[in-house]
Amino acid sequence: MYEEFYRFGQPPFTLAPDPRFLYRSPSHEEAIRLLLQAIRRREGFIVLTGDIGTGKTTVCRALLQQLDANTFTSLILNPFLSVEELLREILLDFGVVSREAVRSGRIAGASKHELISTLHEFLLSLIAIRGSGVLIIDEAQHLSPEVLEQIRVISNLETNEAKLLQIVLVGQLNLLDVLAESQMRQLDQRISLRAMLSPLTRDEVEAYIAHRLWVAQPAGSITFEAAAVDAVYAFSGGVPRVINLLCDRALMLGAEQGVASVPPTLVESAADKLALKAPETPRSLWGTRARTWGIAAAVAALLAAALLLFAPLERLIDVTPPQAPPPPRLTLPAPLAPIPPPPESPAP
Repeated sequence: MYEEFYRFGQPPFTLAPDPRFLYRSPSHEEAIRLLLQAIRRREGFIVLTGDIGTGKTTVCRALLQQLDANTFTSLILNPFLSVEELLREILLDFGVVSREAVRSGRIAGASKHELISTLHEFLLSLIAIRGSGVLIIDEAQHLSPEVLEQIRVISNLETNEAKLLQIVLVGQLNLLDVLAESQMRQLDQRISLRAMLSPLTRDEVEAYIAHRLWVAQPAGSITFEAAAVDAVYAFSGGVPRVINLLCDRALMLGAEQGVASVPPTLVESAADKLALKAPETPRSLWGTRARTWGIAAAVAALLAAALLLFAPLERLIDVTPPQAPPPPRLTLPAPLAPIPPPPESPAP
């Protein structure tokens, strides 16, 4: 195992949403800041979206670690729940009921009205300690319309001054399309904040890899070459989950070959084993440019040869247009001498 070869304390590119490995890119930092601000201001509905694998679940877990001690939280990772199952999970996470009560106690057969009333009573009890409840639902794009409507209803649990429950809906980009449907209009109008996670840039990918390597092993005995980072960015498109898969497999291959610096060839081999589509990597881009420059050079050489071939013919071909002859000069005839008058006849 490469963890032993490189002396990692733990796998640096695990897919588990461990907040310690969260690299706070500008996009992720902004999302966490906005979510914390909205929760502390007791805003009702908050939406966090991002493409597949951009780190939404990891952001949620990092967010939970930064909330105050008087903030009770419930993180729902399974969106395929009925209304009653969802309410029981919320009460369980808040500590209102036990797992045994959910399985076999009276709470197991409680009606939806009884569950909502129990939740309301608990939230009202938090006013004395200036506490609040936060509900985070991951993969919210899969929630049924019935569950979404029930979530809207429980968001109305409030006092005259503030909301008692903040709800964070986390999902893929199509969650925005789900909320924009006509039957979700009432819920959509209650959303006060919409945050979005973006894929990493090339420089952020390099910092992301270095951050995770440092967390797993502060000594830093293994690195990725600059060209290898280029390949990781090209194959992954800056998506953290794909970066983890590529780097994890590249380190496996690196341990087999005993390298201390991962070259781009190992990243390409890892991408091939993961069946990732080969993109325009820096190497292929260089090859494309080289071919383009080669064709341009060949065309230029042919043109130069043609000029040399036809240069002697220039002397034989008079390309200077003939000069037009000068216009003829008009010669006017000499003026005629006046005719003398006839002589006078003698008088008879």
